[in-house]
Amino acid sequence: MNYGDEYISSFDVIKKNKYVIEHIVWDVEPKQLMEPRCKTEKDKGVKYVKTLAGYLFYIDTITDKKPALFLMRHAEKGCGKTVAKIDEIPDELIAESIEENKEREFFGMYPINKKLEEWLKKELGIPA
Repeated sequence: MNYGDEYISSFDVIKKNKYVIEHIVWDVEPKQLMEPRCKTEKDKGVKYVKTLAGYLFYIDTITDKKPALFLMRHAEKGCGKTVAKIDEIPDELIAESIEENKEREFFGMYPINKKLEEWLKKELGIPA
């Protein structure tokens, strides 16, 4: 087992992985991961955007037969890799999150909503 790396495979493994739990980023959406790391502003020159690093949950509606919850590891260098699929999540929580975030869809990926975040925190033993 290589904690904090691509060998994470299940929700049970994630629950035992303190490194991952401590590095979950709850306030980042899939669209933010794809934004450029620097922007040129007319009067200010090049502006660097804060580097995103850690683990984030997202819902994907393209890669599976039905929408599913995944965990992505995102490195400071700007690359990301999906490291786990969470099958234990109730389907109705996924459906509610998609409906609530339908305006925030990005290439078939949706951010999680607060209700889904609360469920995950409870399952992972993270205080709300």
